[in-house]
Amino acid sequence: MNYQIRKIWNVSESEHTPEMVFQNRKAHRREFLKMMGYGVGIAGFSNLLSGCQQATEEEIEKAGAVAPLPEAFQSIYPAPHNPTFKYGRPETVPKEAEEFTNFYEFTGPTTKEAWKYVENFKSTPWSVSVEGECEKPRTFDMDDFYKEMKFEERAYRHRCVETWAMCVPWTGFALSHLLKLVEPKPTAKFVAFETFNKPNEAPYMKANGTAYWPWPYTEGLSMAEAMNELTFIATGLYGKPLLKQNGAPIRLVVPWKYGFKSGKSIVKIKLTSEQPVTFWNSVNPDEYGFVANVNPEVPHPRWSQRTEWMLGTEKRYDTKLYNGYGEYVSGLYTG
Repeated sequence: MNYQIRKIWNVSESEHTPEMVFQNRKAHRREFLKMMGYGVGIAGFSNLLSGCQQATEEEIEKAGAVAPLPEAFQSIYPAPHNPTFKYGRPETVPKEAEEFTNFYEFTGPTTKEAWKYVENFKSTPWSVSVEGECEKPRTFDMDDFYKEMKFEERAYRHRCVETWAMCVPWTGFALSHLLKLVEPKPTAKFVAFETFNKPNEAPYMKANGTAYWPWPYTEGLSMAEAMNELTFIATGLYGKPLLKQNGAPIRLVVPWKYGFKSGKSIVKIKLTSEQPVTFWNSVNPDEYGFVANVNPEVPHPRWSQRTEWMLGTEKRYDTKLYNGYGEYVSGLYTG
């Protein structure tokens, strides 16, 4: 019998360090070398080392904490759990989902530690205008949502275009319930979403202006996608109000699409007759399409989408078409 001894450098793909984790480590290393090149003193060096230490869940949650809800609405969390939706894999622990996030207004597209930069972001008071091709346009403040919407918790898988994934319980309500309140006109074919525009509270927005990045962040869905039962407006996570780094106080969740479609900290929802311009599709249309459904057979130009890895465990799974939600949405794309 012949035996093959695996060399120490011959590591299987399932054991590879995920690309986004590697890129974050490289960013820390570049910062370290840059500071060493500037000849920082002992104090600066010790501050850098302390920044490399692992933050605790308490520190991360404290950094992104929002103002307490009025007493009348505190009973909303935790909301009743909807048993219809299941992960099919282990739930992501809160620390991982709260520490590792894309929030471009605070960190740009590479760094995932938005929790370090959200302290000055004011998520209260907050209002969302729903306007455009509808009979009853209206501006809602958060109290209106708490009074008029039926809140529930949904266990959704989340898949990022960068191939990382998580399983988390969102609290909120179906977008279709909100849209029905404003009575869409027959001319409403798309729904556009616009997020906040506060450069003085979001470091990356202030540093980069609009020279390259078309702030504010925008996204869009077809009307059929927006009215689908899966499309969710989230105000909470893990049975509590959203932290700032997770999109406080209100965000979109579209679980069969890549995560960049789910805009955070929304201030405007507009029903339109034409397909809206969206942030990443305008910045780089060759890499970020408008539809952006999760599809293992369609690679990103710079990496495969056939597999995904879970935050925390880094366990790798095969990517499923529509992120596994085909029974709910495949009919939207026939033909």
